[in-house]
Amino acid sequence: MRGIRYLGPLVGFVILAGVLYMLDAGQIGRSLTSIPPAYAIAGLLLVQLQIVLSAWRWQFTARRLGMVLPVGHAIRDYYLSTFLNQVLPGGVAGDAVRAVRHRTEETGGWKAPALGVFLERVAGQGVFFVLAGLGLIIWPFADAGELPPTLSRILLILAIVVVCGLVVGFVILRFPPAFLAERLEAGKAALCRVFIADGAWKIQSLLSLLIVASYAGMFMLASAAVGAPLPWLAAVTAVPLCLLMMLIPLTVAGWGAREAAAALLWPLFGYAASDGVAASIFYGVLSLVGAAPGLVVALMALVRKNKAG
Repeated sequence: MRGIRYLGPLVGFVILAGVLYMLDAGQIGRSLTSIPPAYAIAGLLLVQLQIVLSAWRWQFTARRLGMVLPVGHAIRDYYLSTFLNQVLPGGVAGDAVRAVRHRTEETGGWKAPALGVFLERVAGQGVFFVLAGLGLIIWPFADAGELPPTLSRILLILAIVVVCGLVVGFVILRFPPAFLAERLEAGKAALCRVFIADGAWKIQSLLSLLIVASYAGMFMLASAAVGAPLPWLAAVTAVPLCLLMMLIPLTVAGWGAREAAAALLWPLFGYAASDGVAASIFYGVLSLVGAAPGLVVALMALVRKNKAG
């Protein structure tokens, strides 16, 4: 049974190997090895911006819940969390570590720190899904002439589903059924403090928009780096769909699934499937290398633990 948890990551890397086998792996390699250093430097700087802004959002969220989380502590642990999410399957192990490490410096057990981590992720994922949904809505209309008819119809259906989902979600929150009312009421005060009270929504929205924009911008940069600059429309359509692959819990940071999606989507913008795969691989490498300071944090934690032991 223990081997089952390794099945998902294995499938992801098998998909990646299959994509490389079916496409021109040599061309993908040449695209990656010919990337100008300036693109790599810019991409790594974007990763640092993502992590620092995310840590700031976490610190702000924790403070709204009445917890003390120094900025330095937040940044250090966010590097660790990001690195762990890059190398471990599921994409949430790093967040669990953040909650546990915060618990050691707070009273009241693990519930409050876990809630802070959860709501910080909700803030980011919520904005991301809204922007991705808007992209699906405008894509059939903004670029319908260049899309295959079947894909255009699929996107239109997805757009309708997104709109209906948003409407249903609003109605449920506004008029919750009895079995949800008590749960929502219990968390309403925390949600209000974190996202609404005293203009908190302005800071949460700004930070989340900047973070999501940095993720999309980094993918756009990665594509330009391999010689396939994308139009602005891709930043709210194809790129978010690739980034969604990173949320698949069985993969390791989306490897395999992300490249398969890019191989399917990049031809819609006039590029080869291999260009999309090269861009996705470069994006993945930037994300991993950019989070490498988290490894230093992990090693320092192990050294301190050994000394204490």
